Amino acid sequence: MDAVTPQSHSGRFAHRAWWVAAAALLAIVVAGAFSTMPGLLAGPLHGEFGWSRGSVGLAASVNMVLYGLTAPFAAALMDRFGIRRVVAVALLVIASGAGLTTLMTTAWQFTLYWGMLVGLGTGSMATAFGATVTQRWFVRRRGLVTGLLASGSVFGQMVFLPVLSRIVEHHGWRPSLVTLALAACATVPLMWLVLRDHPADVGREPYGAVRHVPRPSPAAGAARRAVAVLREAARTGPFWLMAGAYAICGASTNGIMWTHFTPAAHDHGMPATTASSLLAAIGVFNVVGTVASGWATDRRDPRRLLALFFALRGLLLMFLPLLMSATVQPSMMAFVVAFGLLDLATVPPVVALCRELYGDAGAVAFGWVGAAHQAGAATAAYGGGAARDSFGTYSPVWVALGALCAGAALLSLLVGRVAPAEPAPGRGLTAADRL
Repeated sequence: MDAVTPQSHSGRFAHRAWWVAAAALLAIVVAGAFSTMPGLLAGPLHGEFGWSRGSVGLAASVNMVLYGLTAPFAAALMDRFGIRRVVAVALLVIASGAGLTTLMTTAWQFTLYWGMLVGLGTGSMATAFGATVTQRWFVRRRGLVTGLLASGSVFGQMVFLPVLSRIVEHHGWRPSLVTLALAACATVPLMWLVLRDHPADVGREPYGAVRHVPRPSPAAGAARRAVAVLREAARTGPFWLMAGAYAICGASTNGIMWTHFTPAAHDHGMPATTASSLLAAIGVFNVVGTVASGWATDRRDPRRLLALFFALRGLLLMFLPLLMSATVQPSMMAFVVAFGLLDLATVPPVVALCRELYGDAGAVAFGWVGAAHQAGAATAAYGGGAARDSFGTYSPVWVALGALCAGAALLSLLVGRVAPAEPAPGRGLTAADRL
């Protein structure tokens, strides 16, 4: 059993693990900036090419599906080739996808460049990437670090969204994509300098551990391992409960909010730049909520936390149609604060449950649960646009997703526990995994 020791206050953040976490956070921030672009592009692409919102939503859906499907394989590839190499290649792939999108002339090209290339690249830096970094480099403060890394994607939206919105408004949509491509390219050398694959590479132990932890041998057959983890996890009931709840999570956040909130607010007369600023404000509180969730996950039952987060989110979505207006009212600001606190707060509890249930394979298992999240997001991204085209309003979508969140709360409470002596599928639970 690995011993754990308190860290001195003076040396706490001098540990190399915090620098690796900071580098991972930067990569996630840059990748997160790409997720809100479809909402900004819907109007300009409709004006220039005559594409419907459904066509734009289709590309966003392909992006989200690949984002989810790539994550478990990327986590396995990190076990095979290392974190640093996978992240560097992923950043170059998303830069290529964004650059090629500026040259497109047909809707299928948008689906190929943005949907496939950007989806593959950003999926490699999804929350499974954060889970991998946390599992390798930390024994203590895992929930807190998971929350910090999970908040990075929305922090990227917060940082880039107002700037990108202004670029689209004043200079057109192509310069905004070039800006993102350059940001991704500029991040690559920083990742290569700072990121390391394992504490043993720099002669350190994971943060909070006493004894040295040797670097594991590269896992051969990354794709086979990812599929094997899915096969074993899929034999357990908790996996399907988490996957179902997380699919609803994706539909009620990435799928609808980050793709359709701006056009929905615009339907009520709100300028797109104002709506984008509201999304950015959600990102501010998202950081607070996700970090707080990570802190709480270190101390409370993650199942109850998930149920609480889903129940509150469902209520907010049901009331959203009543809050939409041409101007920002206090009620809308209250929604922004509350939704921001809850948006990504589900990530640390789900990561903790995957680690508890599936041990050393927890990061890859979480990648597969994340695939369900993105499948739900893709369904909402396409379905939300199609509903708007058919009914002329987003109101039924908000209410339906609010009701689904109530179901996700129930699913969260049904996730079972693993007894301390019971092995997880394929691997035994380590002492560090139970912390």
